[in-house]
Amino acid sequence: QVQLVESGGGLVQAGGSLRLSCAASARTFRGYAMGWFRQAPGKEREFVAAVSGSGRNTYSAESVKGRFTISRENAENTVYLQMNSMKPEDKAVYYCAARGGTYLSDTYYVNLNDYNYWGQGTQVTVSS
Repeated sequence: QVQLVESGGGLVQAGGSLRLSCAASARTFRGYAMGWFRQAPGKEREFVAAVSGSGRNTYSAESVKGRFTISRENAENTVYLQMNSMKPEDKAVYYCAARGGTYLSDTYYVNLNDYNYWGQGTQVTVSS
């Protein structure tokens, strides 16, 4: 069982930045692909960004490319989402997700159903 705890959410003005963190309890964190998703009120949860276990392979949704960056520090069992040039439409609850068994493949995943574990979410609000 892997526990994920997000932090770093809050209120930011449009054009500003936030960095989200997700701490994982996994024993072999390197073997977990990680992802960030978000859910705005009245909308379905959507993919934001993903990173492979080594951190070498990443992928971001078109809506955040060039603004958001996913990274990880395996020595600290933590994945990050750096959010720059934020827009009001980025307002959502942001969730961290993990999928195990990826040590050899070192790939990332973009679908909700590909992930086994989820954090409780952290609220991000962007004022215009």
